[in-house]
Amino acid sequence: MKLEKSVQTTLIIVAGVIILALILINSIKPSYENTISVAGTATIKAMPDIIGVYFSVDTQGATSNEAADKNSNITDAMRDSLIAKGFDKENIQTTSYSVYPEYDYRTGTGKITGYRATHSLKVEIPASESEKIGDVIDSGIDAGAGISYVNFELSQESQNNYKAEAMKLAAQDASSKAEGVAEGLGKKLGSLVSVSINDYGYIPWLARDFSGTSAAEAKQAATDIVPSEQEISASVTAVFKIR
Repeated sequence: MKLEKSVQTTLIIVAGVIILALILINSIKPSYENTISVAGTATIKAMPDIIGVYFSVDTQGATSNEAADKNSNITDAMRDSLIAKGFDKENIQTTSYSVYPEYDYRTGTGKITGYRATHSLKVEIPASESEKIGDVIDSGIDAGAGISYVNFELSQESQNNYKAEAMKLAAQDASSKAEGVAEGLGKKLGSLVSVSINDYGYIPWLARDFSGTSAAEAKQAATDIVPSEQEISASVTAVFKIR
């Protein structure tokens, strides 16, 4: 009997805890009754502040070390040339690097025939110094790298600033729309219930793809490119109470 009473007491306590938890959850959970949901959007224009010149270094060897060493020699020569011309080491960045075996499947066994090392690099220069693109291309091509493409981009600092501005304007747009909807319904806008960020749009401006282009053609074409303003967009969804 004592055991049964103990079990009953325990069940009563557990049930009480569950009920209290449900009450607490329901009290915390936002109510979406008498609310309106609006989407706010904003688009701002921005000029790129950096130029990214992208290179690829592709080498082969009988062993992985041989392929990697050949690749490193080209990369080091390119970096040394750029530094000698006054470019900062910090502005010469690796975007990807890999060493992998190559196979011959004609015999059906997948025999390793050698190794390949690929190294993608990016050289950043200020957009205001576009005349230096030629020097960057020379350093890469002369060292044995291949030029891939040139982008006009936003620095991380600029991205952060424009993102904050676009989001602020999108939020203001949502608030303005909510005010209008509430007024049109003969209601008053209440407090904000929730807000979610739907999108922040930024894609670097591809000036030109130079894959397979000679150094002379790339230099001439790259220096002739004039960047233009591009659009950066943001959108948010906000839920407001109405009363």
